[in-house]
Amino acid sequence: MFQRDPSNMLLRRLLQLDRPVPSHTPETFNAEVERNYRWNFAVNLLDGASFSFGSSFLSAATIVPLFISKLTDSHYAIGLAATIAQGAWFLPQLLTANFVERLPRKKPVVVNLGLFLERLPMAFIVLAAILAWRWPLLALIVFLLAYAWHNLGAGVVATAWQDLISRCFPVQRRGRFLGSTLFLGSATGAIAAVFSAWVLDHLPFPTSFLCAFLLAALFTGAISWFFLALTREPVRPRTSPPNTHEQHVAELLRILRHDLNYRRFLIARVTLALGAMGSGFLAVAAVQRWNLPDSVVGIYTAVFLAGQTIGNLVFGHLADRTGHKISIEIAALMAAASFATAWVAPSPAWFHLAFALAGGSMGAITVSGLLVVLEFCSPERIPTYTGLTNTAIGLISVAAPLAGAALARRSYAWLFAASAAISLVAFLLLRCYVREPRHIPPPPMTALSKP
Repeated sequence: MFQRDPSNMLLRRLLQLDRPVPSHTPETFNAEVERNYRWNFAVNLLDGASFSFGSSFLSAATIVPLFISKLTDSHYAIGLAATIAQGAWFLPQLLTANFVERLPRKKPVVVNLGLFLERLPMAFIVLAAILAWRWPLLALIVFLLAYAWHNLGAGVVATAWQDLISRCFPVQRRGRFLGSTLFLGSATGAIAAVFSAWVLDHLPFPTSFLCAFLLAALFTGAISWFFLALTREPVRPRTSPPNTHEQHVAELLRILRHDLNYRRFLIARVTLALGAMGSGFLAVAAVQRWNLPDSVVGIYTAVFLAGQTIGNLVFGHLADRTGHKISIEIAALMAAASFATAWVAPSPAWFHLAFALAGGSMGAITVSGLLVVLEFCSPERIPTYTGLTNTAIGLISVAAPLAGAALARRSYAWLFAASAAISLVAFLLLRCYVREPRHIPPPPMTALSKP
């Protein structure tokens, strides 16, 4: 895959390409999965919980837009941050899918490359809060660049992480694992959100955000990475030759042409992503409409995380029993209800319900939106399917907040009404046209490899 020249030696070492690949049979591979299941469950649970806890201090729904609103009065700056939050993680995945598919080990991508691509930028987010004391424009630029670096870096390693999860956890226990992980993370994150409300209320700007971003960097950038590095990856050798770039592009087109159920799912999923265009404006709309104090954003974050906590646990267990499609359908209905509530809200108290519903929807999407894709295909094609899905969602997620910013300039009511209507359309597409993939076999690789 890589030539042995000095320029590639560091990358080879980071990806552990010089290590021998064990010749597992399906039986020995499954035995290794079971042998390390409890260990991997524990360390990945702690990784996810630490990451979620830290992320609550950098909430894309509340704290990030509030920080930006302190630096500029531009709706488009808030829309750009929402674009980064909703799209940057998704966009790079199609570009990395074929590369990741070739690698026998996925953990080195997630841990070694992820240290530089995803975790290091958290230090520059802290720097942005420091710069905000005297140079707000420079602080805004540094923050947006570091925020994009962090989210894009996470997207670069995302296909490898999803493949790693599929290796470590059998299909009937993935929802339980991810739901439990996010439940713990959201529960601790809700505590963090209450603390962030206290910080925003008692400390002046930008000291309050410096404190929040330092905690985000500690838990997301360091503690979470430490636990992730303890994962014991069961290595699955490739059973087919790797594709060239041209073959990979041709395969993507064949998947879209021949896998009808997946194509319908993808259309419904990107529609749901378009409906999320109002999510980055919920907190700002409430604060600006009723002239609320900054501390209320911390409370909204806590309500959002409480909804997400319940959603993670409930939908994770539901998906293991019935499949992931119904969870995503409920998520679409909850998203529509959240935006409809914000649309008609006569007082700021109604936004507690809007954030609770948005959190529950996010909980279901985080669990089932990720894991359902793993069931549309054979194990060898997981990076390709996840990359194709997430990049398609990313393209819509990049445009959606910018469209939301344009609607917000007209009125927040227009924005929330449009978001509710589109989310409802996504529900109807999922309900009427997509079959639960767990109940039908994935298309054989040979069917998708034919010219």
